[in-house]
Amino acid sequence: MSEIRIKKAPAYRAFRSSDIVAAHALSIAAGWPHRAEDWQLMFDTGNGFVALDDNGEVIGTALYWKCGENQGTLGLVIVAPEEQGRGIGRKLMELVLEELGNRVSFLYATPAGKALYEKLGFEACGTVDQHQGTVGSGQAVMLPAGEQLRPLTADDVPQVIELASRASGLDRSETIPALLDVAQGVVLEGSGEIMGFSLFRRFGRGYALGPVVAPQSPDDRRAKALIDHWLAKYAGEFVRIDVPGCAGLNDWLNGLGMTGVDTAVRMVRNEPAEQHSGKPSIYRVFGIINQAMG
Repeated sequence: MSEIRIKKAPAYRAFRSSDIVAAHALSIAAGWPHRAEDWQLMFDTGNGFVALDDNGEVIGTALYWKCGENQGTLGLVIVAPEEQGRGIGRKLMELVLEELGNRVSFLYATPAGKALYEKLGFEACGTVDQHQGTVGSGQAVMLPAGEQLRPLTADDVPQVIELASRASGLDRSETIPALLDVAQGVVLEGSGEIMGFSLFRRFGRGYALGPVVAPQSPDDRRAKALIDHWLAKYAGEFVRIDVPGCAGLNDWLNGLGMTGVDTAVRMVRNEPAEQHSGKPSIYRVFGIINQAMG
């Protein structure tokens, strides 16, 4: 008669930099495109927890980011396929939420995770659409008279942080400088003032475009110009952009060959969803950083 081995309850501890190799392997098993370098960037700007099996091997992860004093985001919640159904994801979420406390917290939910997040007090407040593709060339977008794109410089960083924070509603004073260590950027300038920006960096199997911030307009040509700049410059490369559903760019991106491949639900905790479901009055996020950091 064969011996039946009963698994012990997992152990949990804080995420360490040395866990990145194991975390990267988990994301590969889950079918996610993240490179080890992408994990490193997100860990460098945040914190998290891991679940460990009997042998001390990492079998689950969850990371979080504090944005200023009152808000935060969380993501990269992964449990090894063979360990699912044991409550590991819920425990990791509870540890993260304990750290975030009463902060207004956001996440992007897959269909598989949405029910759990609802049980933990999250409400749906929007969507984000993942677009990706290898674009032959961008389609030139004409900016209004007197406006132009130029490379982002060190002197622009305070204004870019202010725009990113204003558009997203999240304090980006730590996030933007960290992104600029690995990303290129352009700003939209008019009458000597910065009106928007977009960042572009290596990610997964190619590149990620985001965040993208611009003023609203009926044709959204400013946001389109900030996106088109990178698609034209990196013609032939694989590019991904995650666009809020309310941004209204899905048809335009599909027409460029940036195919919509997935939709996630944006969720909020510790504040009514309707406070985050409306459209901003002036500036809008047309492309998020990623589905973990928002």
